[in-house]
Amino acid sequence: MAAYDEGWADPGRLYGVARRAQIALDDARARIAAVVEARPDEVSFTSSGTTANHAALEGALFARRRIGRKLVTSHVEHSSVLAVVQKHMDRDGGGLGMAGVDRLGRVDAEDFAGHLDAETAVASLQHANHEVGTIQPVAEVAAHCASLGVPLHVDAAQTVGRIPVSMAELGASLLSASAHKWGGPAGVGILVVRKGVRWRSPTPEDQRESGRVPGFENVPAIVAAAAALEARALEMAEEAERLRPLIDRIRTAVAQGIPDVEVVGDPVNRLPNLVTFSCLYVDGEALLHALDRAGFSVSSGSSCTSSTVVPSHVLEAMGVLTHGNIRLSLGRETTDAAIDAFLTRLPVIVGQLRADQHVEGL
Repeated sequence: MAAYDEGWADPGRLYGVARRAQIALDDARARIAAVVEARPDEVSFTSSGTTANHAALEGALFARRRIGRKLVTSHVEHSSVLAVVQKHMDRDGGGLGMAGVDRLGRVDAEDFAGHLDAETAVASLQHANHEVGTIQPVAEVAAHCASLGVPLHVDAAQTVGRIPVSMAELGASLLSASAHKWGGPAGVGILVVRKGVRWRSPTPEDQRESGRVPGFENVPAIVAAAAALEARALEMAEEAERLRPLIDRIRTAVAQGIPDVEVVGDPVNRLPNLVTFSCLYVDGEALLHALDRAGFSVSSGSSCTSSTVVPSHVLEAMGVLTHGNIRLSLGRETTDAAIDAFLTRLPVIVGQLRADQHVEGL
């Protein structure tokens, strides 16, 4: 709130209140850089994690177009990454390599490496899957990329603030994240471009964010994002310890207590706050609305196409059930009592929906 009083001015100007805004912006940049173990001058602010993903990939493709025009990624990336893939193929006529995943949603590092070649401009791999929580072998993939001189972009939107994220340990050349995922305000994304990585802004350059991202910085929101991330980093390990048993409980209770249900994603090497399961003979949208009426806010279908409940491209790539898909994301306000209530109501709701569907089918 103090930043609204001190950070409202244009940080690019020279008068006093503007210089104070610039100091606040630089301080926020340094604090966020420290959490992801990057240099402050490698961090830029965007309007969202989506725009950070777009800028990271399109900037690398643009800067390295003389080296090659191939993009390598996986079938389970976020829709913002797949949108760049589509544009790269349809409008720009670029080459593509797409790695598959196993039934846990994990990319095989050797398979991913098999798509890399001398004409690969950039590769992209999420740190953890946004729908099933499976953590990807990013460091192994990064080693393969480094051996060929290919920069690796890591979409860390699901992991920054949830689990430790280090640019050096991941071997990432570019990294993107979104403040609302760690409890900061919506409308702030971060783009990290390591020194020495060939990257050029895909948009017309101006004087903002070292020429990487155009537009007036929202200094109060950026300061809030930095404060939230620092607070999250302090409680991250303790919160993960609290949430993991809740997720384990849901996984076990759903699998054992409801017939024809498949709990998906890696049961061990996963995010501590996320669980996804699919219910056969149940419409996902109907299940979502029934749970909503019971007081539970959950997601169904593809988590990155929320305007319509469509089959999840992630679950399809994994080869698991896509019917009646439900995704739970637990937060710092989720209690044991809330999980008790959910696990009590869920079997009743699923049973009623299946009975109603059976009656309609007669």
